[in-house]
Amino acid sequence: QLQLMESGGALVQAGGSLNLSCAASGNTVSISTIGWYRQAPGKQRELVALFHTADYNTEYSDSVKGRFTISRDNAKNTMCYLQMNNLKPEATAVYYCNARRWIDPRRDYWGQGTQVTVSS
Repeated sequence: QLQLMESGGALVQAGGSLNLSCAASGNTVSISTIGWYRQAPGKQRELVALFHTADYNTEYSDSVKGRFTISRDNAKNTMCYLQMNNLKPEATAVYYCNARRWIDPRRDYWGQGTQVTVSS
């Protein structure tokens, strides 16, 4: 099993920065991808950034490229971060940590989410 817990959400002004953290526990060695999704009110959940553990490749949605950075603490193998710079009001959403594992690749693991609100 795998458990994920996010932290770091807050209210911030447009142009500001936030750093979200995701703490993974359980069978973290088998994680194949770990990343961040967000869901704004009335909208579908969407991918923000993804980290591939096999080759350290990263993926970003077009709307956050150049402003958001995903990283992972490889020494601890349990932490994933999302540095968000130059935040815009449209980034307001609940941000969820997501992970998949090699041993059950079709199963998504989710955290409980953390609220990010960007005021204009």
